[in-house]
Parts: sequence; C-alpha cells; structure tokens
Amino acid sequence: MSEHAPLTAADLHEVVVTVNGVARAARVPARRLLSDLLRHELRLTGTHVGCEHGVCGACTVLLDGEPVRSCLTFAVMVDGARITTVEGLAGADGELGPVQRAFRECHGLQCGFCTPGFLLLATDLLARRPDPTDDEIADALGGNLCRCTGYVNIVRSVRRAAALAAASTPGAPGDPDRRDGPDATDGAEEAP
Repeated sequence: MSEHAPLTAADLHEVVVTVNGVARAARVPARRLLSDLLRHELRLTGTHVGCEHGVCGACTVLLDGEPVRSCLTFAVMVDGARITTVEGLAGADGELGPVQRAFRECHGLQCGFCTPGFLLLATDLLARRPDPTDDEIADALGGNLCRCTGYVNIVRSVRRAAALAAASTPGAPGDPDRRDGPDATDGAEEAP
C-alpha cells in the first residue's frame, strides 16, 4: 500500500473502550495513537499532545488504572480497556473533583497545557498513597514537564488534594466524625 493511498474498510480495526465510565467504539487504522483516538474520534480534547515522544507527559491518561503516555500507545492495543481522561475526574454534575479543586485553589496551573497529565498522575498517586510525602509526590510527578508554573505549587496542590480527599472519606484523617483522638470512645454512651 502506498503512503498516500486511501484507507479501506479492511485497513480499519474496531476498538471498543470504556472511557470515563462510558463504552465507546471507533474504527481506526492500526497506527492510530490513543491520543488521536481520544481527541479526534471521541472528541475528548482534554488530553493534550505536546512533544509526541512521551517526554512531556501532557498526554497522560489512566489505562486500567495505570498512567500511560497516550502519544506512545496505539489505539488497537487498548481494545477492551478502561481509560480515564481529565474529563473523567469531574463529578457527574460537572463539579470539580478534589484533585482539580486543589490545583485551582493552590495555583497549580498557569497556562494549563501540562495540567491534564499532572491531574491524572496526582489521581493515580493518591489512589495508591492517600497521604504521600513531598518526596513521593516529586517522584510520582517527576516525569511530567511544566514550563511556566513551577513545581512548588503543583506539589502544594497534590498535598491539598490529599487533604480534600481525606476530609471527604468517612473515617479518614480530616473527617469531623472520626473517633480516634484523645476524646474518642468505643461508641458506648457513658452513664451520667
């Protein structure tokens, strides 16, 4: 087949993925990148394409719960997979999720181009380590590049996201109903 010959139906492959909880199908050529499937076929443009070499991290998505560079992943390789993009971090009503809120509150973004990748890496980190240290945050985010914000506010944002998530988890540190401090009881009422 010549480099510029039009694609035929035989050149296309059916790909079915669950993106942000919704099953989606597309017919793509074998060399279509996951980033292009998401942006062009599925119209989920929150996944940004920066370097197209897997270096910058702007295209990071979660594939079956693991962060991957979508610009290095062929769409045909993800048939049947679960994918989370930045659009999937918000609540069903469009309300920002804790990681998104934290980045907004702590100024963890400036131009915003790298932000989707950072948000998904932070989401993955907090799923694995709900209360990460600054070193763990730096290690988890170290493969993504930001050219304008600087990393201080990004690390601060991840710490804030951990606090927001903890406060919204019943029984977690930060939950006002948690009963494990010096005033905690075993749940039994004391007699007067």
